[in-house]
Amino acid sequence: MVSETLRRSGATLLDQLAEVGRMWRLTAAAARHVAVEPWRGKPVRLRATIEQLLRAGNQSAPLVALIAALIGIILALQSAYQLRQLGATHLVADLVAVSVTRELAPLMTAILVAGRAGSAIAAELGTMKVSEEIDALQVIGIDPVNFLVVPRILALLVAVPCLTLVADLVGILAGCGVSVLALGLGAGAYLQASAAILTQEDLWGGVLKALVFGGIIGIVACQQGLGTRGGADEVGRSTTATVVRSIVLIIAADMFVTALLFLRAA
Repeated sequence: MVSETLRRSGATLLDQLAEVGRMWRLTAAAARHVAVEPWRGKPVRLRATIEQLLRAGNQSAPLVALIAALIGIILALQSAYQLRQLGATHLVADLVAVSVTRELAPLMTAILVAGRAGSAIAAELGTMKVSEEIDALQVIGIDPVNFLVVPRILALLVAVPCLTLVADLVGILAGCGVSVLALGLGAGAYLQASAAILTQEDLWGGVLKALVFGGIIGIVACQQGLGTRGGADEVGRSTTATVVRSIVLIIAADMFVTALLFLRAA
C-alpha cells in the first residue's frame, strides 16, 4: 500500500516536472520568435496578432465590465458597513479604489480571460492537433510556434492589461454610484478622493500583474492545446486543464508579484 502510494506520487511529480519543462521550452521558443527571428526575415504575424487581440477583448470585455461593476458595488457596501461603525464612511472611496486597482481588477480579469479566451485557444489548437493540421503545417515548412503560438501570446499580453484598466474604471465608478445612491456621499467628493489616494505604483502594479497573468494564460493555453494527444475527447481535457492550471499559476504569480511590490515599497 505504501509503496503503491509512493509510486503514484512519484509518477505525478515527474509528470508535473515534465509539464513545467514543456512550458519553459514553449516560452523560450516564443520569446526567440519575437526577439530574434524578425531580424532573420521571419517577422511576427501582426495581422493575426490583432485578430487574436480583438477576439480575446470582444469575448471577455462585457463579462469583465459586469463583474467589475458588481465587485465595486459589493466592496462599497461591505466597507461602508464596517466604516460606519467608526464614523469613517468617507474612506469608502479610498478602500474601493485601492482594492480594485491593486488586486481585484487584475486578478478577476485574468481568471475571466483564462475561462473565456484561454479555454478557446486550447480548444482551437487541440482540435488542430488531433486533426493533424499542425503536422501538416510542419510538413510544408511552417513553424507552428511562429504561426499559431506567438500571435496568441502577444494578443493576451496586450488584452489582459487593457481589460484590467477597464475593470479599474468600471469598479471605481460602480462604487461611486452605490455610494451616492445608498450612502449619501457626493459623487464629486468620491471621485476626488479616489484620484487622491491612488498612486502611480498602484496603477502600474496592477498593470504589471495583468501583464504577467496574460503571459501565463497564453503559455498554458498554447502548451495544453499543442500537447493534446488522442482523439476529440482529449480536447475537452486540455481545455479543462488550461483553465485550472491557469488559475493556480495566476494566484501563485499574484502572490510573488505582490511580495515584490511590497518589498520594493518597504
